[in-house]
Amino acid sequence: MDSAEAGKEIRRAVDTGKVLFGVKETLYSIRNGEGLLLVLARNTPLLTTENVLHLAQLSEIPVYSFSGSGLELGSVCGKPFVVSTLLVMDAGKSKVMELSKPQTAAEPTKKTTRGRKKVATA
Repeated sequence: MDSAEAGKEIRRAVDTGKVLFGVKETLYSIRNGEGLLLVLARNTPLLTTENVLHLAQLSEIPVYSFSGSGLELGSVCGKPFVVSTLLVMDAGKSKVMELSKPQTAAEPTKKTTRGRKKVATA
């Protein structure tokens, strides 16, 4: 699922389900073992990311890394503020739980070399 579809599914979860916004609410709910999916923005502070990921791993809650910034995640959710973390409590009519499933690549990725090619010397 690409980022545009992911954004649509996150918005659908916000509109039809139950979603918690913010680090404090997210941490509180994860500590209590609640939540279906954790969504983290790309620019979430490192210490916050580590804390939330550790608790999510202990609670066995899947994590999705949103490719945009917190401002973009807030915009996707229809909120006029930065959203760095988001916890889906009830997916509603969305397919947001498919974001956490591992994706298989259709083709193996090619390794590309960057920079100068090595020239053999005699």
